[in-house]
Amino acid sequence: MLPNELKDLVQKICAQKAESQTVELKAANGGTPKRLYDTLSSFSNQDSGGVIIFGIDEKAGYSIVGVYDPQDLQKKVTEQCNQMEPPVRALFTLAEINDVWVCSAEIPAADYTKRPCYYTGVGRVKGSYIRVGDADLLMTEYEIYSYEAFRKHFHDDERPVERATRASLDKAAVTAYIAERRQERPGFAQMTDVQTDEMLNLMRGNRPTLAAVMNFGVYPQGYFPQLGITAIVVPGTEIGDTVHQETRFLDNRRIEGTISEMVEGAMTFCRHNMKTRTIIDSETGLRKDRTEYPIEAIREAVLNALIHRDYSLYTEGTPVQINFFTDRLEIHSPGTLYGRMSIEQLGYAKPDQRNPALAVMAETLTSAENRYSGIPTMRRAMKKYHLSAPEFKNGRDEFVVTFYNAMIDQEDRVDKGVDFRETVQSESSTKDLIAFCQHPRSRQEIADYLEIKTVFYAMSKYVQPLIDAGKIGMTIPDKPKSRKQKYFTIK
Repeated sequence: MLPNELKDLVQKICAQKAESQTVELKAANGGTPKRLYDTLSSFSNQDSGGVIIFGIDEKAGYSIVGVYDPQDLQKKVTEQCNQMEPPVRALFTLAEINDVWVCSAEIPAADYTKRPCYYTGVGRVKGSYIRVGDADLLMTEYEIYSYEAFRKHFHDDERPVERATRASLDKAAVTAYIAERRQERPGFAQMTDVQTDEMLNLMRGNRPTLAAVMNFGVYPQGYFPQLGITAIVVPGTEIGDTVHQETRFLDNRRIEGTISEMVEGAMTFCRHNMKTRTIIDSETGLRKDRTEYPIEAIREAVLNALIHRDYSLYTEGTPVQINFFTDRLEIHSPGTLYGRMSIEQLGYAKPDQRNPALAVMAETLTSAENRYSGIPTMRRAMKKYHLSAPEFKNGRDEFVVTFYNAMIDQEDRVDKGVDFRETVQSESSTKDLIAFCQHPRSRQEIADYLEIKTVFYAMSKYVQPLIDAGKIGMTIPDKPKSRKQKYFTIK
C-alpha cells in the first residue's frame, strides 16, 4: 500500500478502536514483537491475506505510539517471516503520523496447494493457525488434514471399508448399475468383473469402497452409525426453546439408509413439517398449494449435504443435520468447503470434487445432476417464492445452508394491514441504532437490539439504508457478506 493509504487505514482503525479479520495491531515502540508466528500463519492461510500494523498500542486506547526503529523492525520481522513454511514475503510500508513512524507489513495469502503455512520451530501441527475474527487460533487436526487431502488428491469416498464385503452391497442394484455403465461404455464389456469393480470404484481389492457402501449398501449405518441424517423441529428460533410441558422438539427423527434412501426420507420429513398455503394463481385463477419453502431448493441442499460432505475419519462421527426453526430451515453438512472454493464463488465457479466416485454413483441413483447447478437452483427457487436468497456459511468444521421463511411476516401483514415490525422503525429508533453502533456490532447483535428475529430482514430494512446514507460503516468493507462483518457509526 502507499503511505497515504496507510495513514487512512490507521485513522480508520483508531476511530473504530478494533482489529479485524485482516488487520492485526502491534505497539513495537519498545522493540520488535517476539512472537509474530501465529499471525503470519493465520494471515497466510486465508484467501485475503492480512496486514500487521506496527506503532498502534491497543492497550493504550489505540494510541499511535510509533515504532522504535523502522529499519531494524523490518529486518527482524523479515527474519521471523523466513522461519515460516512456506516462507512469508511481507511487503512493508512506512508513514509518518504525529511525528512518529508507523509501519505496515502486508502478508499475502499462501498458494492453496502450499497451505497450511506454519512456524517451522514447532512444526505443522503446533505451528498452523487460522484467523477467526480478530484472533489467531491454532488449527485443528481436521483443518490441517483438509489441506493435505486436497494437495495430495486424497478422496475418502474411495477408501476401502475394512469390515464390509461385496455381500454387504445390494446385488441387484450393483448389477443394474454395472449393466448401465457397460451400455454407455462398451469397453467395460471386455473387462473382467474384478477390473470393472475397480474401474467403477466399487471395490478396492476385496473390500467395497465407502462410495459403494453409501450408495449400494444393504445397511450403510452398520459400518458408519453416524453417516446419516438427524432432523428436528424446534418450537422457537434457537435450539433449547421449549413450549408447553418443556417440549424441546416438535419432531425428532434419525434418517438412515443409502444416499438415495436418505434423500427421500429427508424430503418426507420436510414435507410433513412444513406449513402449506393455498394460493390463487394470478395468471390462471386456479387454486394451488404452496409449501413454506420450495421443495426444489430443499432437495438440492440435502443432495449437496450428502454428496459433498466430508467423509474422512475426522468427520465420520458427525451426521448431516436438518433443523427446522420458526423463522428458518438450516441444513448442516460436516466439513468445510473443499479446495479453493469460497462462499463468494458458490454457484458461479466450478468447484473441485471432494467425492468424485460417490458423486458419479449418486448421479444415477438420485437424479442428482452433478453439473454444479445446485446452488443456482436454490437461489432461483427461493426468488420464485419471493423469499430471501439462501444464506451460506462456511465454518471451521461444517457448511450450513439457511433458508429464511418470510411467510409468517407476510401473513401478519395481511391480517393486520401493516407489518408489525414497522413499529420498530422510527426516527428515534434510528438514532438509537446509530448510538448502539458506537462500538462495532455484529448482525446478530443488531437484530437482537431491534428485537427482530430474522437477521436478514433487520439488515436489509434498517441497517442498509444507514449504510447507503453514510451513517454506518463496515469493518470489512471489501467483503460485505463476511460472517465476521461488524457495523459501526461513522463520526
